[in-house]
Parts: sequence; structure tokens; C-alpha cells
Amino acid sequence: MRPPRPVHVSGPFLGTDAVVAGVLTRAQLRGPLVRRLYRGVYLHAAEPLTAEVRVRAATLLLPGSAIITGRSAAVVRGVSLGWPDDPVEVVVPEDDHFGPVRGLHVVRTVVHPTDSEPWEHGHLATPERAAFDLVRWRPLPEAVGDLDSVVRAGTVTLDGVQRYLRGRHDHGIVNARAALELADPRAESPPESALRVYLVLAGLDPVPQHEVVVPGGRTVRVDLAFPGRRLAVEYDGGWHVLREQLERDRWRMAALRAAGWTIVHVTAQMMRRPAAVVRQVQAELATGAA
Repeated sequence: MRPPRPVHVSGPFLGTDAVVAGVLTRAQLRGPLVRRLYRGVYLHAAEPLTAEVRVRAATLLLPGSAIITGRSAAVVRGVSLGWPDDPVEVVVPEDDHFGPVRGLHVVRTVVHPTDSEPWEHGHLATPERAAFDLVRWRPLPEAVGDLDSVVRAGTVTLDGVQRYLRGRHDHGIVNARAALELADPRAESPPESALRVYLVLAGLDPVPQHEVVVPGGRTVRVDLAFPGRRLAVEYDGGWHVLREQLERDRWRMAALRAAGWTIVHVTAQMMRRPAAVVRQVQAELATGAA
């Protein structure tokens, strides 16, 4: 049997284009040389599939009226808010009939000519428009986490988002404005932002990335702090299992306790029950006040 021809393409491509160009046969499009990302859109099997590659592939399907937005636009601008298997977020004008398409999350909404710029084979939302779509539909803790991330990365400013929202009456605008009020780019991760929002919505006032001077004169920074009660709330992500990081964390915790601080550790599993986390923090604050 003759071995299959190599695929001389780079990046996502339309199967029909590859067949017409003689690079592949229709049979090879169903074989192991390529992987199908969307109907009619493929990627060489040896090429890594990243979130940005999936977004680029989506532009091969989109009509000229469609705009890549939200987390997908953030990924393109270098902010890791998406995974390779996440649906690509797209907005189209309200009277557009594009979709549904498997692998795309298409929303019909108000779209202005100034909301996007050309990118790849389609259009990418401006940073302000993308930020608006990040926060308008998601629950507040999640929305604020995303907004904090893009602001911290420097792709957009809170003032810029505020100007963009001024005078708008779109669906989700109330949620967007609430997220803007709660945003604080000092947070170092979306889960940390979400944890802060849960506490704030419960009437508490944690300080993000607070610095504590510990015995010996060194400074320790904690995720969230209640300085008046010497209470630190730390979000422990999966990266804490690394040996060097674990040793640093042990030193930090010991130094904080020596400085008279109490630490509440919050894990990803605990965040599935945010009300319980809030109660734990409230209980520690009540203990410190007694």
C-alpha cells in the first residue's frame, strides 16, 4: 500500500481548499493525518491545538458580520482565559441568521461598526467590547475574575471599559456595571478575584495583595487580608503542590503566624460551596473581635 502523502499546510485550513489544491484527498481528511476542529475545518495532526489556534480556525467559518469576543478575544490578546476545547465566543448583529455551529457560542446582540477590527479571516472585538462581553452574562464572581485578568494584563483599562458602557442599555448592562464596580486588578488570578467578590457581596471588605511585615523585617504578601483583625485568606491553587513553592508557602505561613496572623486556606474544591467559605471567614473575624 502506498504511504499517505504528507500534509503541506500550516495552521487551520478548509478541507475543500486542501483537496482542490491537491494537498489532500477527501479520504485523507477522514484519516489520522489531520484532526477536524469544525465541520470542514482541519488542523495537521502534528500541530499543537491551543485555544488561540481554535479561535483562528473559527474565523474560517464566520460571516463578515461576526466578531470574536469575550474570553476568545482575550486569548488572542495573550490573556489565558480559555482552554483549547472551549467554545469560541462570537457575537453577530441581532438580525443575523448565522448559527448555531457546534464549537461556537454565537450570541445575537447589538453590534456597532467601531466594536471590532480585522483579524485573521474575520473580525476581533476591540478590548473594550470584548471586556463588555466578558462581564455582561456571567455570574459576578466569574465576571469580575475575567475583568481583573484583562485589566491586569494591560489589554484594557477600567476607565476605558467605563467609557464604553456609558449610555448603553444592552441586555446584561446591569451585570456589567456591577462587575466594573467590583473589579480590582491587584488580584493575581480569577479564583482569587471570585473569592474576594463572594466576601464583598457578604458585606466584608478584604484588602487584595496586602503586605505584612513579619519578624525579621521581611515582607509577606497575602491574597486577601483583614488587617484590623490580622486575618489572611489565601487561595491555594494546584500550583502549590510544587516542592519549592510548598516550602516557600510553609515559611510564609509560619512567618505570618509568628506575626500574630490567622490564615484561612481556601481550595478550588471549597470554592464549589462559596457560602461555606464566607461563613468560615465570618466566624474567624468574629473570633478575632471577641
